[in-house]
Amino acid sequence: MDLQDQLKHLFPDHVSNEPEKEQQETDNLWIQDDPIICKYEKRKGKPITILEGYTGTTGDFKALAKDIKTRLSVGGSFKDDKIIIQGDYRDKIMQILKDKGFKVKRVGG
Repeated sequence: MDLQDQLKHLFPDHVSNEPEKEQQETDNLWIQDDPIICKYEKRKGKPITILEGYTGTTGDFKALAKDIKTRLSVGGSFKDDKIIIQGDYRDKIMQILKDKGFKVKRVGG
């Protein structure tokens, strides 16, 4: 139960001025036929996960990167049409992408 639900329970007659959030932008991503490639590398001795192969718009890919980083609570970046996530999170990332409807292919290791 989040804070909004608790407040509604305590004050049932209160009408909120804030509009309720609609579905996130990431739900409207363009789903492609080719799989997104999820691979693992080490750079300067530190593990990273790289996602590449998305053929949609750059804005959609950036929104996808932001959603993955938020869900996993990790750092990362978007460079050269690749999402770079700090750490080895291949399994979790692949599950997130499959839940969104993407095809994912695991490469390396």
